[in-house]
Amino acid sequence: MTQNNTDNADQPIEADMKQAYDVFIVGGGINGVGIARDAIGRGYSVGLAEMNDLASGTSSWSTKLIHGGLRYLEHYEFRLVREALMERETLWAMAPHIIWPLRFVLPHHKDTRPAWLIRLGLFLYDHIGGRKKLPGTRTLNLKQDPAGKPLKPHFQKAFEYSDCWVNDARLVVLNARDAADRGADIHTGTKVTSLKRVDDLWQIDLEDKFTGQSRQVTARCVVNAAGPWIDHVLTGALGHNDAHNVRLVQGSHIVVKQKFTDPRAYFFQNNDGRIFFAIPYEQDFTLIGTTDRDYDGDPKSVAITEEETDYLLSAAAEYFAEPVRREDIVWTYSGVRPLYDDGASKAQEATRDYVLKSEGAENEPKLINIFGGKITTYRRLAESMLEKVGDAIGPKGKPWTKGTTLPGGDFEALSFETELASLKTDYPFLEAGHAWRLFRLYGTRARNILGDATRLGDLGSNFGADLTAAEVRYLMAEEWARNAQDVLWRRTKRGLVIQDTADIARLDAFMQQELSATS
Repeated sequence: MTQNNTDNADQPIEADMKQAYDVFIVGGGINGVGIARDAIGRGYSVGLAEMNDLASGTSSWSTKLIHGGLRYLEHYEFRLVREALMERETLWAMAPHIIWPLRFVLPHHKDTRPAWLIRLGLFLYDHIGGRKKLPGTRTLNLKQDPAGKPLKPHFQKAFEYSDCWVNDARLVVLNARDAADRGADIHTGTKVTSLKRVDDLWQIDLEDKFTGQSRQVTARCVVNAAGPWIDHVLTGALGHNDAHNVRLVQGSHIVVKQKFTDPRAYFFQNNDGRIFFAIPYEQDFTLIGTTDRDYDGDPKSVAITEEETDYLLSAAAEYFAEPVRREDIVWTYSGVRPLYDDGASKAQEATRDYVLKSEGAENEPKLINIFGGKITTYRRLAESMLEKVGDAIGPKGKPWTKGTTLPGGDFEALSFETELASLKTDYPFLEAGHAWRLFRLYGTRARNILGDATRLGDLGSNFGADLTAAEVRYLMAEEWARNAQDVLWRRTKRGLVIQDTADIARLDAFMQQELSATS
């Protein structure tokens, strides 16, 4: 029983109804949904359970970059860097509404890495990843280039190179939407409480946290893509006595009022050898991060520390002529990266590469665990996972996701402005910023929200900052949103500008009323 359209978690989970899948995936982060999309497209039947909201863990707490990882070259992770570099233009073409090129300015700091080493790294960056459309590296004179204006005057030289920006949470949701459109069952708010081998199948117990009801399904193969909770799944649902496979590394960011108007981002080197970014964010803000520190605790409780805040403020003060002050901070966020525990002595030295490990004797159904990984390489990780799935239950189909588009991304990557102009022509009542925001989030599917509207009032109630009832209904029907937090912080980032508690309460009440009407 597949459902191709609505939020499966809205439906009551019946105890006497057992669905059989080829592949069942635990975890609705980027790796889980990427695997679901690839697997369903090859002809496997697929189910996925996410205990909270899609992208509610690590996948929405990144630095929002599709990048090769320039600093990983220092740790000789050439395979990872090359794979990531090759993915930049592939992912950009798949989703040009939520992924776009971004130029980075790397000021030369005489007390950190020498200029020759940076040149060498950028030469490799330009040439080992099959770059075709992204422009290459160039050297800047910061005394003449506008990029030098926000910086302290003693920075005179910089290097400029290319990577890409991504709306990370939307990348997750769009992969899930495409998987569901192709027939995968995506269950949000659904926890896997038990995994048991029964003959040649997995018996999987699910609990719907919204209704409290339970359900049991079976699968020929289980993929553990639970991210920071991967060991929790092994010790809890599977009953392993002990599991310690991942190193939890906390990364924190601060978002401040717009620090500079230049469209380029900055790549800064700190005196301790670590790096951080300052990136234009959501039009009116600047994103600064990340930190790297080991984390010991429940991943759901992670939060930026005073020490991390001080570190980022101090690091930014080394470069910007006008310091970043605490009162400039409008939002902070922290996430835990589940890196494969390779024994590295420092958090920032732990590998960002992924490791896939299969469990189960020859005649037993297999459990395949994912350790590590990064957003940039999620599609390649999915392809690697499907090889293991094929070994476990028999191959189906061939790799197919390269060259395809995600929902709303069915237009040429370089024609964003043309497509945006067309949307404005079709819906002249939209203000420029509103049209831009809708097309950046939904691409060609923005028209599914706007429908036959001829004036702004046709879109229903406004919950602040041009967030309308029509958009919220779309997010509930098509993108598994269930409450104000899902909408404001994972689907749209309108939470940065909708901060009035009355507006948020009104949005939540509207959503609960909509859920009640459709249940």
